[in-house]
Amino acid sequence: MARRDLRTLFSSNDRSISADEAFTNRQAQWRAVTACLAEHIQLVAGADFNVEDLESPRQNILVFHGVGGIGKSTLSRKIEASLAGSELRPVQWESPSHPEARTLPVRIDLARAARTDFERVILTIRLAVAALGRPMPAFDLALRRYWEHNHPGEPIEDYLRRGGLLSRFSAAAALPQQIQSALSDVAQALLLPGTVGGALGHGAGALIKALRERRQSVRALAGCSRLADLLEAEPDLEALSFYPHLLAWDLAQLPAGNSALPVILLDAFEDTGDRTHRDFERLLQRIVWLMPNAFFVVTGRNRLQWAETSLEGQLDWVGPNAWPGLVTDDAAHPRSGASGRQILIGDFSPDDCEEYLARRLSRDGQPLIDAPVRRVIAERSHGLPLYLDLSVMRYLELRRGGRQPQVTDFDHDFPALIARTLSDLTAEERHVLRSVSLLSAFSVPLATKAASMDHDAPALRLIERPFIRESPSGTWPFHIHDLIRSAIRNAEDGSDDRWSQQDWQRAAQRAFHALEEEWRQDLRRDRTVLVGCLQQGLLLARDFGLDLGWLGGAAFQYVADSIWEPLALPAARDTSSGGLQTTADALVETLSAIARRQHEHRERTASRLSAVLASGLLTDELAELATYYLAKAQRDLGLTDDSRRGMQRVASAGGRLAFAAGRGLAHLSRLSGDFPAAVDAAGRLGWEGRHQRVLGDVWWVQGDMDRAAAAYLAARSEAEQHGAVGETAMSQAHLAFAVAFTDPAQADDGLDLADRLLLRLSLRSAEMTARIAALVREAGYAADLPDRAAVLLAEIDVSGISYAAAKLQLALCFHHAVLDARDELAAGISLLHELTRSGDYAYYVEIAHFMADLPLPPNVAQARWIDGERRTRERWRNIVMTRRNRLGTAR
Repeated sequence: MARRDLRTLFSSNDRSISADEAFTNRQAQWRAVTACLAEHIQLVAGADFNVEDLESPRQNILVFHGVGGIGKSTLSRKIEASLAGSELRPVQWESPSHPEARTLPVRIDLARAARTDFERVILTIRLAVAALGRPMPAFDLALRRYWEHNHPGEPIEDYLRRGGLLSRFSAAAALPQQIQSALSDVAQALLLPGTVGGALGHGAGALIKALRERRQSVRALAGCSRLADLLEAEPDLEALSFYPHLLAWDLAQLPAGNSALPVILLDAFEDTGDRTHRDFERLLQRIVWLMPNAFFVVTGRNRLQWAETSLEGQLDWVGPNAWPGLVTDDAAHPRSGASGRQILIGDFSPDDCEEYLARRLSRDGQPLIDAPVRRVIAERSHGLPLYLDLSVMRYLELRRGGRQPQVTDFDHDFPALIARTLSDLTAEERHVLRSVSLLSAFSVPLATKAASMDHDAPALRLIERPFIRESPSGTWPFHIHDLIRSAIRNAEDGSDDRWSQQDWQRAAQRAFHALEEEWRQDLRRDRTVLVGCLQQGLLLARDFGLDLGWLGGAAFQYVADSIWEPLALPAARDTSSGGLQTTADALVETLSAIARRQHEHRERTASRLSAVLASGLLTDELAELATYYLAKAQRDLGLTDDSRRGMQRVASAGGRLAFAAGRGLAHLSRLSGDFPAAVDAAGRLGWEGRHQRVLGDVWWVQGDMDRAAAAYLAARSEAEQHGAVGETAMSQAHLAFAVAFTDPAQADDGLDLADRLLLRLSLRSAEMTARIAALVREAGYAADLPDRAAVLLAEIDVSGISYAAAKLQLALCFHHAVLDARDELAAGISLLHELTRSGDYAYYVEIAHFMADLPLPPNVAQARWIDGERRTRERWRNIVMTRRNRLGTAR
């Protein structure tokens, strides 16, 4: 039957509510249990298996570890019930794959609240074995001697009754009789006088002597080679910890029809001690090692470290040779990944969370908690079952208050999550945990610096905890489980060493400076380090009102290479308006708008940046950053006058973006058709102003593709020398575009390279240039080129990059000119005229006429060509005729 949830049952007067313990998922863990059991059964049944072998590696253990509240104890109970009888097995679980072997499951709760000492562990295992109905003579003799020495005058049955063990095991009452049976057999074999109960006490020496002489009278026990040694040893706790070897030997002697495989489930293993005090853990490890024919399932918060040689001297058997199944995948990072016998229990999926909540509370077979509330609880839980359980109790508490719980009632953090998380951490580990809860990701050095510690040990211990997750590919590989991090940051902390608001403020300042140190030490200028520092630093500055400090320099570094990784911060918990409240807010919005312009319409970009500037929150230097990119967006939207004013303002300030603004003014001169002015401006820009790319942009519209390609190639080379991958990709896209007019074959390679360079970047304008270049390369050849251009035009309309639409239309005019399709060309020129009506890029209309050697109409505004209209016309006409001739040859 299902386990009743008594706590929930006694939380409401409404008897129509069904409150059952819900169990969901965990099929993967059950499959691991059955697979390992089947493997173990096969090993024990092998002809070369020797229960007295104390040197072979042990594979008789499976460990499930995970954060507190993840459902480890529930899993342990379900495994015990499933192995005890198939009718108790959860419906999701398949039947065990070893029907030929009888299992004898026994679960031992090691939690502090259960007050389970080592003596009770040994008795519990023996009581479980009592169900086989057979004495365990070697073990029982040693146990009786231990009992008489340590519990004089106290019958073992009285102890079992007082401790509740008699009521737990149906066969427990038979244990004293089984022990007496073993004593009687010994007394009879040795012809000892006196009562059966005292036979061992008076005749221990005789028995030991008989065993050592391997007399025929005790041949049943003489095969246990270490029995005499254990009977001679002082019967204390140390000796008791080696008695499981005798029990394993006894089990191995049972005939096949009476045998069974003990499956011993050790739950709450974290409560056996800590990383320094391992006395209880050492005793438990002896049981596992000395009973190789039993199978152990350990559940606890932390993985077992038994395979680590560093524990030599603390435990009896350590290292990868002793416990190959407990070895982690990466010795350098002990908690990265799980080996086959150490499994991290994961969070519930969203569907599992909703199923749990639907089944936990019900009325007349229907879920008591309605679907919207279940969804928000599931979302807030991040898959942690403890949060689901706490939310169920909160739901009932709100109902007791006389109202129906609503979705908004569950935007809530539970202090109980903090208590469960901190319960087995040292003071130093708690200090580091609170410090790194301010960070979304961290490394051991960063955690140590953020906690202002002079040694790494607490951070190294912390990252082994199951609530610390690892992403090896990240800049900082570790992060706290999202729900636990939220609770530590936001829930009321009732612990003795809780932090005040001043403590949190000081910790934020420490973490902020630690991030600054990480950024300044990044000599390789790794973009992932930069973005990570910005992301976390901006959040700290915003939430704790810190001065921006180093964030300004990091922001300019972020925009310098035009890569545009996404930058976004979660909404502030204390801000409902969503408006800009702090300088950090304004900088985040600036950088987000700049990056998102690759994916949003330029009108949206201009609107966001205008709002930032209107807030007045930015420093003068950062205001120049917003002004410059606002001017770029305005240029793309065709707002030339506004763009020019913004660029002039930034250029005259002489700040970090002065050269970039100079390039912007050069571009404005170019798009107005004043090419001599653009060339003159390029001469003053240098690398900082991307002078070679500016020249390339001028030369291709002159029809001088060789000089344009040379300039773009030089721009790419300079970018490579400076390690500017964004500029490298952009220059390559423009180079491919220029080459596509004159050498389609060479353009193939150029476009392939451009695609590879752009693959990991977010450069919308460069991507558009490359795609237009692909159309230019196929002009005259591809019959479907107009259709493909129409698809690209739709994407350009979404982006708001107006100049790209005109550039695409010019490519179409080139296609029609090559084919000498005069009607289509005329229509294309007419559309091109509409696209350039503002005066920007109006020279595209002239170029289209040059391509077809058509006279210019009187209403066309003529550009200032570098070496005159006639030479420019000739060059464009030659490009068209060369392509037409190639097309004829190909046909």
